[in-house]
Amino acid sequence: MGITHSSTVNSPIEEVFAWHTRPGAFTRLSPPWQPVSLRAESESLKDGQAILSLPGGLTWVSQHDPEGYRPPHQFVDTISSNGITSLPVKALLRWRHTHEFAECDGGAGTRIIDRVETPVGLKLLRPMFVYRHRQLADDLSAHRWAKENGAQPLTIAVTGSSGLVGTALCAFLTSGGHRVIRLVRHPVQNPNERQWDPLQPDPALLENIDALVHLAGESIAGRFTSEHKKAVRESRVQPTRLLSELAAKTPSGPLILVAASAIGYYGPQRGDEVLTEDSSVGDGFLANVVSDWEDATRPATEAGIRVTNVRTGIVQSPRGGTLRLFRPLFSLGLGGRTSTGKQWLSWIDIDDLIDIYNRALFDPELSGPVNAVAPTPVRNSEYAKTLARVLKRPALLPVPSAGPTLILGEEGSQELAEASQNVTPTKLQHAGHRFRQPDLEGSLRHQLGRDEA
Repeated sequence: MGITHSSTVNSPIEEVFAWHTRPGAFTRLSPPWQPVSLRAESESLKDGQAILSLPGGLTWVSQHDPEGYRPPHQFVDTISSNGITSLPVKALLRWRHTHEFAECDGGAGTRIIDRVETPVGLKLLRPMFVYRHRQLADDLSAHRWAKENGAQPLTIAVTGSSGLVGTALCAFLTSGGHRVIRLVRHPVQNPNERQWDPLQPDPALLENIDALVHLAGESIAGRFTSEHKKAVRESRVQPTRLLSELAAKTPSGPLILVAASAIGYYGPQRGDEVLTEDSSVGDGFLANVVSDWEDATRPATEAGIRVTNVRTGIVQSPRGGTLRLFRPLFSLGLGGRTSTGKQWLSWIDIDDLIDIYNRALFDPELSGPVNAVAPTPVRNSEYAKTLARVLKRPALLPVPSAGPTLILGEEGSQELAEASQNVTPTKLQHAGHRFRQPDLEGSLRHQLGRDEA
C-alpha cells in the first residue's frame, strides 16, 4: 500500500534539507500523542539509524538507505523491528519512507512530498503527516524570523534540558543550527554537556557561552506540604541567583539570560481583572516564590546582561502538564469542569512557548517579565467543553472542589486547581508577535492529532 502527503513551505530547498540533517529534527517532527520515544538519533541521513522505543519493550530501528540519498532532493528511511519473531507482525510493521523535496516559487519555496510504502492505512497516518508538515513550516518560519532580525548561530547553555519544555526547546534550537550545552547534574556523557551543581556551580560553567536559558526547578504539582513547598522554593530562588551572579562575573559568559517564571506571580484569585506584565504581584505561596525567583536574576541585569523572565501559563502538551492528566479521563468520558468552572485559565501551546523563548533569545528589545500565554484565555468550563469536543466525548462529570483538595491539600487546590488568572501577553502583542495557535481548539487539535479536515 502506498501513501503520499505533500505541502509547500516558504523556504529554499537547501534550507529545508539542511534542517532535516541537524540534531533535534526527529524530535520536532514526532507527534506528541504517539507512544514513541527516541533512544538514539541518527547521525546521518545517508546511512545512519535512529533507535525508537515503543510500549511493551519493542525497539524499532529507522535505517537510512544510502541508495535513496540525493541531497537536497531526497532521503529514505526504512523501519525494522528487534525482538519480534512473528512473521505476520513483522510484515505489518513494514515501512519505507521516501522524503522528497522540490523547488517551487522560483526557488523561494519548497514542495515537500512524503511517500510511504506500508500496510498501515492512510486514516491512521494522515494526522501524523499533517502534524509533521505544520511543525516543519512553523519551525522554519520562527528560525527565518530570527535570521531576519540579525540572529547568528549561538552557543546556548540550558538547565532543565530533559523536562517538557527543555526537551522541545533544545531540539528546536539545534535543528535551527545553534549549539546547545546542557547543564546537567549527572556526570557528563558528551562534549555538549557540563556538570552543574545548583548550589555550588563551577566557576568555569558559563565560559564561552553566548546565552543562558534557565528552566530547572522542582515541579509545582503535588500536595502542598511544608516539604514540597520548601523544595519548590529552594530549587528556584538560590540556584537562579547563583547562576545570575556567575554570569555577571564570567568575562566570556552569556550576554543574554532567559529565565523561566510563571503566571503564579499574579496570585491565585484576581477575579476578572485583566493581568498584564505591569500588574501587581499577588498573594499566596506561589506569588511570593515567583516574585523572589524573578528578583534572583537581578545580579545579571545589573551587570548589563539582557534578562527576560518568561511568565508561563498552563502549557498544552500531551507529553506533560494538565493535558497529559486530563486526556485519558476525557477520552473515557469522565471529564468535566473543575469546581464552579468560572475560573480563568490562561494557557499556552507548547510550540508557542518555544517560539517565545526563541524571541526572548533574539529580540534585543524584549526584556523583563513577559507573559507567555495565548491571547485567548478561557474559563475552566470552556476548556473542559473544548477538550471534550476535540476528543468527541461528553464533559458531564464536574469535579467538585473536594477532589483537588484531597490530592493537593487546601492550599494546593486554591493555588493550582481553582486558580483564576486572566492574563494577557501584552508585551508580545505590542512587539507584533505571531502565535502559531492563538485559539484553544486549534492548539488541542494540533497537539492531539485531531484535525477535522
